[in-house]
Amino acid sequence: MKFDSVDAVLDFAISKEEDAADFYTQMAARMSKPNIKDIFERFALEEKSHKAKLEQVKAGNLLLTSKQKILDLKIVDVMVDNRFDDGDFDVQDAMLAAMNSEKASFKLYTDLANSTDDAGLKETFLALAQEEAKHKLQFEIDYDDHVFQEN
Repeated sequence: MKFDSVDAVLDFAISKEEDAADFYTQMAARMSKPNIKDIFERFALEEKSHKAKLEQVKAGNLLLTSKQKILDLKIVDVMVDNRFDDGDFDVQDAMLAAMNSEKASFKLYTDLANSTDDAGLKETFLALAQEEAKHKLQFEIDYDDHVFQEN
């Protein structure tokens, strides 16, 4: 993936955050269990927060820094990649889809960080990668709490 400007990279990342927020909003609407619905609603808000941060970066008002590495439980790495259509699916399918989405977002931000020579932008993308890793970890914990515990 090649971009012709920093703004183009940021616009792409902003678009991906919008997509993620929409995805989690749709997942929340499809969940029958209130606690699971709340999880997806919380993550939709997180992704909207990422979008706002990226818009601030684009406006020149904010640079993010990555301070810590996030643990990876690797649950999604050993699970089958479940695809689902507009039909019914269960909590496990939704959680696995969310974990895969966060894993892809982590890789995207890591790749974007590695593709720029701008030190500030690189640090911003690495910080966002760590945020996505934190989201994946939280979904793994929620998966363990709500899926493994029920099975």
